[in-house]
Amino acid sequence: MSETSEMKPVTANGAFEAQGDGTTNGNKEGGGRGGVVEKTEKQLKKEAEKQAKLEKFKAKQQKKTTAAQPAQGDQEAPKKKKEKEKEDKKTAVTVYDKDTPAGEFKDLSQFPDSYSPKYVEAAWYPWWEKQGMFTPEYKGGKEAMYSEENRAGENTFMIVIPPPNVTGSLHIGHGLTISIEDTLVRWHRMCGRRTLWVPGCDHAGIATQVVVEKKLKREQNVSRHDIGREAFVENVWKWKEEKGHIIYDQIRAMGASVDWNRTAFTMDEKLCKAVVEAFVRLHEDKLIYRDNRLVNWSCTLKSAISEIEVDKKELAGRTLLPVPGYKDKVEFGVLASFAYPVVSDSESDSATDSGESIIVSTTRIETMLADSAVAVHPDDERYKSMHGKFVRHPIRGDKMPIIVDDFVDMSFGTGAVKITPAHDHNDFTVGRKHKLPFFQMMDEEGNISLVDENERQIQCKYNGMKRFVARKVIAKDLEALGLFKGVSDNPMVVPVCSRSKDIVEPLLKPQWYVDCDQMAKDAIKAVEDGAIKLYPAASTKQWNSWLERIRPWCISRQLWWGHQIPAYYVSFVDPAKMPQSLDKHAKDDPERWISARSKERAVEKACKKFGVEASEIELRQDEDVLDTWFSSGLFPFSVLGWPDESEELRRFYPGALLETGNDIMFFWVARMVFMGQKLMGDVPFKEVFFHALVRDAHGRKISKSFGNVVDPLDVISGISLAQLQQQLKLNSNLDSSELKRAEEGQRKDFPNGIPECGTDALRFALCAYTAQGRDVNLDVLRVQGYRFFCNKIWNATKLAVELLKDTDGLMFKPPPTFESLVELALCGGDGLTEWIVSRLCFAVEQCNLGLSTYMFPTATTGAYQFFLYELCDKYLEHVKPILRSSSDSSSESESKTATSCRAALYLCLDTSLKLLAPFMPFITEELWQRLPKMSSPGETPPASIHVSNYPQKAQFEWLRKLDCEEAEENAFSIIRQIRGTRANYEVQKQLKLDVCLSEVSEDKKQCILDFSNFITTLSFLCLSEVSEDKKQCILDFSNFITTLSGCRLTFEHSLEKVPKGCAVCVLPFCKVNILLSDIIDKEKELGKLATKQESKTTSLQKLQEQTKMPDYDTKVPESIQAKNTEKIQELEKELMDLESAIEALKAMEI
Repeated sequence: MSETSEMKPVTANGAFEAQGDGTTNGNKEGGGRGGVVEKTEKQLKKEAEKQAKLEKFKAKQQKKTTAAQPAQGDQEAPKKKKEKEKEDKKTAVTVYDKDTPAGEFKDLSQFPDSYSPKYVEAAWYPWWEKQGMFTPEYKGGKEAMYSEENRAGENTFMIVIPPPNVTGSLHIGHGLTISIEDTLVRWHRMCGRRTLWVPGCDHAGIATQVVVEKKLKREQNVSRHDIGREAFVENVWKWKEEKGHIIYDQIRAMGASVDWNRTAFTMDEKLCKAVVEAFVRLHEDKLIYRDNRLVNWSCTLKSAISEIEVDKKELAGRTLLPVPGYKDKVEFGVLASFAYPVVSDSESDSATDSGESIIVSTTRIETMLADSAVAVHPDDERYKSMHGKFVRHPIRGDKMPIIVDDFVDMSFGTGAVKITPAHDHNDFTVGRKHKLPFFQMMDEEGNISLVDENERQIQCKYNGMKRFVARKVIAKDLEALGLFKGVSDNPMVVPVCSRSKDIVEPLLKPQWYVDCDQMAKDAIKAVEDGAIKLYPAASTKQWNSWLERIRPWCISRQLWWGHQIPAYYVSFVDPAKMPQSLDKHAKDDPERWISARSKERAVEKACKKFGVEASEIELRQDEDVLDTWFSSGLFPFSVLGWPDESEELRRFYPGALLETGNDIMFFWVARMVFMGQKLMGDVPFKEVFFHALVRDAHGRKISKSFGNVVDPLDVISGISLAQLQQQLKLNSNLDSSELKRAEEGQRKDFPNGIPECGTDALRFALCAYTAQGRDVNLDVLRVQGYRFFCNKIWNATKLAVELLKDTDGLMFKPPPTFESLVELALCGGDGLTEWIVSRLCFAVEQCNLGLSTYMFPTATTGAYQFFLYELCDKYLEHVKPILRSSSDSSSESESKTATSCRAALYLCLDTSLKLLAPFMPFITEELWQRLPKMSSPGETPPASIHVSNYPQKAQFEWLRKLDCEEAEENAFSIIRQIRGTRANYEVQKQLKLDVCLSEVSEDKKQCILDFSNFITTLSFLCLSEVSEDKKQCILDFSNFITTLSGCRLTFEHSLEKVPKGCAVCVLPFCKVNILLSDIIDKEKELGKLATKQESKTTSLQKLQEQTKMPDYDTKVPESIQAKNTEKIQELEKELMDLESAIEALKAMEI
């Protein structure tokens, strides 16, 4: 039910801040069941900005005051000192300074006045870890874990962490992954499931090798080739031991409840054994094979790289880019055109040119050295006369055929395409289809080296030139021959190596490949049959699309760090004894490769295969290493001991969930499915949740060049702008212009640095952002908003702990069972207590629904709205006067009500902390440990909130009372009108307003009676004299309204008895008459409202004029357009409210 659409007039135009102990936040209420409206992202951001400005203003004022204090004599000095000490204490950051040994229980003898992340997050993590709470053996030990009834199933939740690179540190994307996964793990653990979350790191072949090579060059001025492979690998292991702990420390700082006893590194002995076994099995099944194909080649690294290590740089046209090894920038984004002369006689090698030519275009003119043909579309009328003819290569001098193929796009360029099979992925396919020769024009270092398909050198002037130097020379030479036709701008995508920043080149290399065709079909079927469920559901289309056009997977890398390929090339001591089936001239014959678990076993297999003795052959192990994604693809079962038949493998495979970013859907997720189905006979996990990419507050991709890369630890601990910019200079390879742009971006986004937000606020914010199918636009100010929410939780709980004590200071002792606690809570007959318990049921339902379906905003909103807007802003304010006024002299009814309220307050606080616990592990543990514990006689309460029972829908649903919630909403609609009137006319809350309710409908009278205490508490009302027949009704009703609105309340049936000078707010069931004649100056207020109206109208007109400017839709960024639209809607709403307030004031009879 939405009252705002029916109010006449709408006067609730301003925010209202209720009084009392800092437990209410002053947010405007409105709409929805229970009077709660979910805050928009913009509202939350505004609240955070407002609070941040307020804190900054307070600090600034304090600084001024301290500096400007004059000396006023010795008598005032002690007073000033005392005041300063008090202020310093108020602004100081509270830290935990107790001497608690690591792993021991935290000292809770103090309860600080305000929330401090540094204080709250201290000591808990080592204690959780020492208690073994993160291990699946926590409940019942290993014997229970491996029992038959505990095999992998519904009572088990197993998940592996996407192993981050050992070279790096966590970025905000990792922070999102850990926040989501730990929330789920903690929830499942609290739901009673045996959980296992395996942490680990990836050896990150290329990234790690690059880091260590740079380190060697910087510190010792040597290369890896100078010291040799064995010494280099030793240096990498040494570096790993020195630096590898950093990312694990960060994971701990994020509160991740991983089982550190099972930490896996992809180069550990156990995982190495799995890699060898997988390679050998797949090779023996002919799914791994050797082939000479195109790879993505980094000339700087001298290695093939995977697609994920290729950055796609989009260019709008001609652009100069820096390239490693080149002094000057290189031109890209242009299309060069040149002509191939058509020969007169296709049969003769010495045939002269016919005078005709065919023009082709290319973005890489240097590759024309290795062209094998020119292709045209069979239906292109322009070239039908040339079908079957030849062109002459102007540099090599040989003939090339003009072929026809329907892959050619007739509308692009001239409609004729040069074919370079050894240097273009599309041309490679065409070359094999038409059996064209594969010329190569570049070596591994990116220098020109023209060879034919038999790898025989072809002499030309360009050999030895750098490829981009040759680009210019070839263009000039073609121009001198009259064949060059010019260049034009060409929007294009340039492939850049993410590691070396070199331009990636397609290069023909003999490599190891995995045949993925059948495995891809099986993976598609697994999703179609429901063996794997993908979230969000839209991911299925992307999954199928990629797998249906799967290509062979290149798994070899020309590196030293990684899993050396367990394949051995067989050479024959006496070439005469080589089997005739083998190619004696081949440099890399696939048939001579043997895979084996050891060199000894390889010798045995080779002897058997070729029918020779061991002494007649020599074996050389492939020097290349496997693609990092190969070992990562085995992660779900290699960490459990595969290929050995371990108890853990039987217990925890397949896992329950894989959670990761959708950017590695195919590089990692699909390959894990491939490996699991092929090697284990089952899928590796039952569900996959793809979280979206993290972008900055403006929706831009996170990039060092933008200066918007955020370390989650900087958000947790806070960091100044100067420190951010220092990090940028130390940890980036940006050139001067990019660095300048990045620094400017930081100054714009973080002018005051990043405030300390704490782990709990960061985790909660990231989960709250995670809506399925939508990217995360992270605004640090919103994270800070949740830090303020943590402060709210702290203050409210501290107050509640005091209220749970009786007049003798004895803490409330909860009954032993949930049912008896609920019975005690509802025994007082208080309408609002029934309501808060009902709303608690809804919060429990929403949290479980959101977490079980990966709709995280549903869960965070459910917990947030209940704690902040229902428990704190309403129920806690309602029970404060009841519990504070309760004493030994209270009547039996009053004592019963107080007992009921304490029970309800405890139930709500205990339950809501448990609802928040998976998201906010530190603050919930800290506060829950300070509450009394509920346990049956002879039972020990749970040691931690994180091993207590998570509230379940089935446990609470019988307490949901929709009619009670509707009644509360009716009552709160009265409060909302009174609050709105106060805000509109800027009436101070200390002033008591006279309010008269008239024309109350019969069916709502009982509602008013039931919620009497609530309305009086939240309205700041005072009771006026009323007729005897209505006195009891008003007495019951007054406490409810007056406390929330600050008014004196009367109740009249007849409009004649309503005082003059009232602002009238019309509700569907009554009229709220608020007496203002003695408080405000009508004419003065009308003038103030008119001034506001004029100012708002001017602002609206300016914005509307901007949106009507020419090309507004195309020239103004979409983000700015969205903000303008939102601002216009806000101004229109404000003007409507002002108009209503003016009309109400004019209608007021004085």
